[in-house]
Amino acid sequence: MQEKENVIHILKEAQLAIKKNDGLRLKHLSDRINHTATISQDPDNIILAVLIYSLGKIIERENYRRMKGWNLFIKTILEELEKASNFLKKDDIISFRNCLGKMRNTINKIDGDLRNYINEVFQKAGINRAFKYYEHGLSSQRTADLLGISLWDLGSFIGQSNISEARVSQTIPIEKRIKIMEDFFK
Repeated sequence: MQEKENVIHILKEAQLAIKKNDGLRLKHLSDRINHTATISQDPDNIILAVLIYSLGKIIERENYRRMKGWNLFIKTILEELEKASNFLKKDDIISFRNCLGKMRNTINKIDGDLRNYINEVFQKAGINRAFKYYEHGLSSQRTADLLGISLWDLGSFIGQSNISEARVSQTIPIEKRIKIMEDFFK
């Protein structure tokens, strides 16, 4: 686990954001984790970034709050965020990871439409976060592997974006390159 203290702080902030129904704050917290996740390629940070981003998207959908199973979902998420923070403080990474898994699997406790909606948000959020890692320089194969998504899904998302059209580098005109070389050897 990279940047443990930062992650503990983010877990606490995520709990507050959920209690305040602040989906935007959750997405900002996810972005903070993305930086570390991109550099370290640490699966724990990557999973946490996707999870918190997903929760942000879910919290934004006010109609979900009226659906059967919502209160159980939120209660379980808040409990697991608290446990994850405590386990991380004790350097118990295995229990921390189990909490992340339990948060993701809370949808299995929900019946009906809410379960399907939340599951779809998690899937799309994973692809969205994968795209962010790809934008930051991870290869598409490595990104897909780290997030457990198919290269096909990631490729479809990349194809819909403008990143494939971005000019990654611009070459210096040949005349200017010759001039630089001449000046270098003088």
